[in-house]
Amino acid sequence: MMADEFNAKEVAEKIYKYSGGVDNVESFENCMTRIRIEVFDHDKIDEAKLKELPGVLGVVNDEQLQVVVGPGKVNKVDAAMEAYSGNKSGEKVESNKARAAQRAEEVKAETKEKQKKSPFKSLLKDIANIFVPMIPAFVGSGLIAGIAAIISNLITSKTLTGEGWTQVALVLNIIKNGMFTYLPIYTGINAARVWGATPTLGGVTGAVVLLTGMDPDAPIKNLFNGSALAANQGGIIGVILAVWLLSVIEKKMHQWIPDSIDIIITPMASLLLIGLAEIFVIMPLAGFVSDGLVGGINWVLNVGGAFSGFVLGALFLPMVMLGLHQILTPIHVQMISQTGNTPLLPILAMAGGGQVGAAIALWIRLRHDQKLVDMIKGSLPVGILGIGEPLIYAVTLPLGRPFITACIGGGIGGAVIGAIGKIGAIAIGPSGLPLIPLIDHGRWWGYVLGLITAYIGGFIVTYFFGIPKDKLAVEKAEAAAERAGVAVEELQADKVADEEVQPQADPEIKNESLQAAVSGELKDITASADDVFSKKTMGDGYIVNPTSGEIYAPISGTISSVFPTKHALGITTAGGLEILAHLGIDTVDLKGTPFDVKVTAGQQVTAGELLANVDWQAVTAAGKSTETIIAVTNMDQVADFSLDKTGQISAKEQVAEIKLK
Repeated sequence: MMADEFNAKEVAEKIYKYSGGVDNVESFENCMTRIRIEVFDHDKIDEAKLKELPGVLGVVNDEQLQVVVGPGKVNKVDAAMEAYSGNKSGEKVESNKARAAQRAEEVKAETKEKQKKSPFKSLLKDIANIFVPMIPAFVGSGLIAGIAAIISNLITSKTLTGEGWTQVALVLNIIKNGMFTYLPIYTGINAARVWGATPTLGGVTGAVVLLTGMDPDAPIKNLFNGSALAANQGGIIGVILAVWLLSVIEKKMHQWIPDSIDIIITPMASLLLIGLAEIFVIMPLAGFVSDGLVGGINWVLNVGGAFSGFVLGALFLPMVMLGLHQILTPIHVQMISQTGNTPLLPILAMAGGGQVGAAIALWIRLRHDQKLVDMIKGSLPVGILGIGEPLIYAVTLPLGRPFITACIGGGIGGAVIGAIGKIGAIAIGPSGLPLIPLIDHGRWWGYVLGLITAYIGGFIVTYFFGIPKDKLAVEKAEAAAERAGVAVEELQADKVADEEVQPQADPEIKNESLQAAVSGELKDITASADDVFSKKTMGDGYIVNPTSGEIYAPISGTISSVFPTKHALGITTAGGLEILAHLGIDTVDLKGTPFDVKVTAGQQVTAGELLANVDWQAVTAAGKSTETIIAVTNMDQVADFSLDKTGQISAKEQVAEIKLK
């Protein structure tokens, strides 16, 4: 096929075919001129067929299979190989024969990794596994809850009137309660799955905290202080703790109880032990924690001002996570009855704003993490409407650091509310936007200002300090791959698309000259240690064993490409010559570390202009050759190439003459 008919997709498929098939390719990646392939079995390579492929300029088959296709085209072939096989460039895959042994090694590695993880990180991962399956229900019920809250708040503020609206709000709340009222049960089922207990027993364990069937006139007493237990005392965290204990007890009993009666004794005994522990230990202890929190909140409120706002705004998300935020309801009720509004609720609502800002920052900084982005997309709308659980359990809490920065964002918004003062809600409602109609004395503007500040605060703190390092490292790698790669869709475009971005040759230019790109010992290109260049597969030119780290443009033209690993650059002259500057041999493996490139693609340069600085000592220390190659890659446009001099030269000296056809 002619150059203008180059079909990257076809070339990629044939490279796989003549390399022994997809299963024989362990990994592949491209440099500026060639596809580098690691294979499992070299005997399966059909080198002759590879060399005959239209578009393939040469093949090197030693420890590594190298298929030369030339600058520009190599990126398209690399992307086409990704699209054809589903394997990523630069990543190793398993052979069919090696998979069993490899999997055994992976299991060992996973075990070691688990041992390295801190208990806190393991707990965060388990929490994520418990709540992520509930995201669809959170999102659906949360949106319904947000709509119901807005309608209810407008009814309370007398904006909406009539029995019809009351019925609408009632129906929506009934639907919403199908999720949130029985959240302990769903949590128990999923927690049991995570920790290896029987899911239905986990559901029953979660249901215990609802205290179904307890007579309010004869309540169960708290063993520690004699007060009555209340439904949901202990919250979700109590359910999680109880189910974890259930998993421990159930597993032990499966070991101890004879198989013949295991199905009868183990479920009954496990539920009985855990149920008693829940009712008489876990729930009372949670009540004790609740009392302490109420006292602390009252103290903070008495301090007043921005400090109070910051502390309350920052601490509310952990209370929601622990299921303890409901204990604040009596405080809200008492404040409303005494003063007509509760100044506590608007402050606490800022916690949700901080989390919204944190989620947006995560979306921007980790935009290549599609799974995380999808979770944020689903959870963010309900977070804005005041339902924070989806963002807590699916996004910020599992990542650890963003949960803390979200709390700080909430504290910043709370500080603004506290500093403005006299911002209260006339009724209890969800946070976020739905609370605006309930703000008393026309001071809704202060609440909105605080909410915006919480959004911004959560965003900024998370953007700069809240991104987990491991996630950020993956994101940087994905972004680099995106910049280096060619979109698969572009493979369907014809040569015309390429010509639109390439400099047009001036037919009046008949002669060009090359300068030395770097000081050192200059030789004919046939002396190159790289067979691809020494055999003039890529074209004619020269090599230099450099004595200086400054690399200069050997000719005037446009920078047509800078390879992502910075070891190679392309220049297209006004006369249409395509010049490749290749800095060292196999230096693609160094991932750009020794190279400081001073130009960018599309930039005009003149002969002798500085292109890059190279740390040749680092190249040598890495075991790579410093040989620098300057080659004309479109020799079909050249009538004659003559090298004027060899030996020791200085950079910018004229060393070659080129006559164009």
